[in-house]
Amino acid sequence: MHNYCVILAGGTGLHFWPLTREEFPKPFTPAGTDGVSFLQMTYRRALELFPEDRIYIVSLAKYRGLLFEQFPDIAEDHLLLEPYGRGTATSIAFATYTLLARDPEAVITVTPCDHFIVADSRFSSAITKAMDYAAGTDALIALGIVPTEPNPNFGYVQVEGGRQAWTIGQPAHAKTFTEKPTEELARIFVDSGEFLWNSGIFVWKASAIREEMHSCCPEITNLWKGWQKALGSAHEARFIERVYADSPHNSIDYAVLEKSHNLSVLPCDFDWADIGSYSAFYDYTPNKDADGNVTEGVSGKLFVKDTSGSMIYCDNPRKLLIARGLKDYLVVDTGDVLLICPKDDETLRDTSREMKRPEFEEYR
Repeated sequence: MHNYCVILAGGTGLHFWPLTREEFPKPFTPAGTDGVSFLQMTYRRALELFPEDRIYIVSLAKYRGLLFEQFPDIAEDHLLLEPYGRGTATSIAFATYTLLARDPEAVITVTPCDHFIVADSRFSSAITKAMDYAAGTDALIALGIVPTEPNPNFGYVQVEGGRQAWTIGQPAHAKTFTEKPTEELARIFVDSGEFLWNSGIFVWKASAIREEMHSCCPEITNLWKGWQKALGSAHEARFIERVYADSPHNSIDYAVLEKSHNLSVLPCDFDWADIGSYSAFYDYTPNKDADGNVTEGVSGKLFVKDTSGSMIYCDNPRKLLIARGLKDYLVVDTGDVLLICPKDDETLRDTSREMKRPEFEEYR
């Protein structure tokens, strides 16, 4: 078997600010009551399908210390450390060339680390089916989730065959991508029966994605000339530094998938959610009290009254936090920052943008 898993763990610290920061981004933050981070949760899920020596993590070099804190036994050469953030296209190129150098027949499952997924038999069956299919073809496989609602916070991919493709359960040709449509458009997509949620999980042969990237984004792959001699040698760090210094910032979706004529989508029905905001975390966490409040992140004492639909966090075990008369609010106390604002995505995005101003630099 030549199956490998690549976990993408880059990103910034603004998605869950002030809980996350530039030096402590979302992959390393707790994803639930047991203190396990989003990245650790993804790694554990991968272990259900891959041995440790087949799992790689792509992240920024500045997070090396955090990575070893959370994975003290991981092999050094299974951490693909990027000098700069250049988007998922360059991250996947890094993983692709690394694995090609180690196993020319590698079949790669690429997954983000910030999703909620129920790792049951439906999930394992989907990954296994995608890997088996990819091993026998040069097609790129995206896992598409059969939508349960017209959610405007997810990406959508249109497939040939519509609902019939869902029932067949085999990869169907991808037609179009739409990233986070309006709520009205999302409803049209779901009602049409032709669209699936784009899970962000991809499966392909390393050789196939290399050729497709060279066709769709040569501005990236041309920078990797000489990789056969550089990767694994004493000159690897200098080679990677040069590649990243010149590489454009682009996602794999825009750089390859939206241009490719070789992309298929495997319809899947496992439980999945892209946790891209506090409100998404609230929606998909099962640990709510009778009034719909999420308070599992409070370390000290908590008094809540006449409060509903709110999310409350405080990491100070000596502090008493009182919440009264709140409805659909977010309260996050991290010691140096206290955030109190409505829980809706628009308000939170606007607040994050305001925090980019120079006077707030020390809190980013």
